[in-house]
Amino acid sequence: MATPKELVRVAATADLHYNRASHGGLQTLFAQVSDAADVLLLCGDLTDHGLPEEAQILAKELTAVVRVPVIAVLGNHDYESGKQAEVRQILADAGTHLLDGDTFEVLGIGFAGVKGFGGGFGPRALQPWGEASIKQFVQEGVDEALKLESALARLRSPERIVLLHYSPIRDTVEREPPEIFAFLGSSRLEEPLNRYSVTKVFHGHAHHGSPEGRTSAGIPVYNVSQKLLQHSFPDQPPFRLLEISVKQQPGT
Repeated sequence: MATPKELVRVAATADLHYNRASHGGLQTLFAQVSDAADVLLLCGDLTDHGLPEEAQILAKELTAVVRVPVIAVLGNHDYESGKQAEVRQILADAGTHLLDGDTFEVLGIGFAGVKGFGGGFGPRALQPWGEASIKQFVQEGVDEALKLESALARLRSPERIVLLHYSPIRDTVEREPPEIFAFLGSSRLEEPLNRYSVTKVFHGHAHHGSPEGRTSAGIPVYNVSQKLLQHSFPDQPPFRLLEISVKQQPGT
């Protein structure tokens, strides 16, 4: 395990959408991350169609260029072909720490992650009533929130960072068409974030949303979809770089 630092630089991005034509497409970005950050977070849609060959291209480039720990969650595109287990294994074999209700600690920070799911936000969130298909949709969101809660309960580090693909709050999907809000995230994901006083949250998925917002408890949430970052910060490379102050534990 890496030695804790007093200040950890975390880079985060999402929606890489690697496909068969992506060879070399993000090598410059990955090199910039390696120079600027201590940890790289990838918040889903790592591949375009969830194909193993797409994951192999990404894994090769991560291995060749990135010199810092990589932590990731899958997104909905990574499930498209039903080969998400293969995608996960390819990336894990390349050294990426894939989280799905799991945790990982490095440099004194605890990371927890799930893909998340839709369902909508606040009083307009979809409820488990009516047809079985609606109940199954809602239950998927509940299950993802429970996985996140279980992961956070296992973390003991004072600084806790969460990776999601779907948004836990409405603020970071604003500017998307309201008709699709229910498919961009779920406030069910917000509840465990507030309960465990998470330090920061990163997600993707909403390509045309807003770059940041806060949970009802004031926890910062960052939408790091590449397209959104390119639009919001055109003079910067498409990743968000934040510094996390890490409290040193006795004996470190």
